[in-house]
Amino acid sequence: MTTEKKPKKPSRQQVFTLLVEVGRSKGDGLPDKCTGAALMCYASGVDEAEAVRETVAILKQADMAPLDVTGYGTADERREQGHEIGEDELELMARALSENSVIVAQVNPFFD
Repeated sequence: MTTEKKPKKPSRQQVFTLLVEVGRSKGDGLPDKCTGAALMCYASGVDEAEAVRETVAILKQADMAPLDVTGYGTADERREQGHEIGEDELELMARALSENSVIVAQVNPFFD
């Protein structure tokens, strides 16, 4: 009996840049007295809708309260829009792709 490995299909996963606005909820880990936060995330998915769904689901599991998600597209789409993408961002995007995960790269709390 021979066991041949089938060639792996190329992944259709891409990484999308998402800006997620969150409100407050108990146990969210945000600083006291802030009213919410903006989270810059890199999320893998076969399309942006899947990346958004996965990101929202993970944030809810982390006791956060997602209110709004703005998608900025893939790295190529962002470059076409004139965005400059640094090496640190590219590394985080590569990590999100290799781990098929959501990376929260930056958290900016909102204060009144």
